[in-house]
Amino acid sequence: MRNSVRQRLASQPLAAAGLFLLMLFTAMALLAPWLAPANPAAIDLVHRLAPPSAAHWFGTDELGRDILSRVIFGARLSLLVSVSVVASSLSLGILLGGIAGYYGGAIDTVLNIFAMNAFMALPGILLAIAFVAFLGPGLINLILALSIGGWVGYARLVRGQVLAVREREFVEAARALGASDLRIFFRHILPNIVQPLIVQSAIGMAGTVLAEATLSFLGLGVPPPTASWGSMLNDARSHLFDAPHLVVFPAIAVMLCVLSFNFIGDALRDYLDPRTRMSVGL
Repeated sequence: MRNSVRQRLASQPLAAAGLFLLMLFTAMALLAPWLAPANPAAIDLVHRLAPPSAAHWFGTDELGRDILSRVIFGARLSLLVSVSVVASSLSLGILLGGIAGYYGGAIDTVLNIFAMNAFMALPGILLAIAFVAFLGPGLINLILALSIGGWVGYARLVRGQVLAVREREFVEAARALGASDLRIFFRHILPNIVQPLIVQSAIGMAGTVLAEATLSFLGLGVPPPTASWGSMLNDARSHLFDAPHLVVFPAIAVMLCVLSFNFIGDALRDYLDPRTRMSVGL
C-alpha cells in the first residue's frame, strides 16, 4: 500500500507538491501558537517596517508586528474559512441538487430554473460583498457570505449526477424492494456520485481562500487585530515601494495555498477518473 502511494506521488510531482504544501499550511494552522515566534498582535513601534533579519525572519509591518507570526496565524483563518464554506456549500448543494435531480418535474423547475439560475446570474464575490457590507464584518458573516453564492455550483453538479444515476438498475432494484427515498439517495445514489464532489470540493477550497483574501483586502473580513493574509496585503499598499516585504510574504502565502488545493484537485480528478487512471498507468 505504501509503495503504491509512493509510486503515484512519484508519477505526479505536482500532486506531491500540493500535498506537501497543504500539510505545511495545516501544521501552521493547528500549531500556530507554538510555531509563531511572537504575538501576531503585539505592537512594537520602535522596530516598525524592519526588513527581514535574524530577529524577524519576514520583517515587521507598519505597527512593528512580526510578519512571520501573522502569516502563520493567517493560515489558521484561511483554512478555517475555506473548510467551513465548502462544508456548508456542499451540504446545501447536496440537499437542493439531490431533491431537484431525484424528483424532477415541478420541483426541478423551481430549484434549477429559478433558484439556481437566479444565484448564478449574480457574481458570487459581489453577493458576498453586499452581504458582509449589510451585516458587518466578522467570521460568521464572512462564512455565510461566501456560502450564499458557493452552493450553486455543487447543487448543479449533484443534480446532473443524480439525473444520470437515478434510473440505474441498482436504484430500481432498491425502489422495488420498498426502500424509502431517503435510503435510496444516501445508500445507493450518493456513494456513486461522491467522486466528482470530492474533486469539486478541493478546487472550491482554492477559490474560497482567494475569496476570503479578497474580502479581507477590501476591509470586509474578520476585524483587526486578527491576522489575515488579505488584510495584511491591504495594510501594505501604502508601503509597496519602501517596504516591499510587507506585500511579498502574505502574497506568496496566498499563492502557495491556492496552488496546493488546485494541484490536489487536479490529481484527484486524474486518479478518480478511470479513463485517465488507465492512461497514466496508476
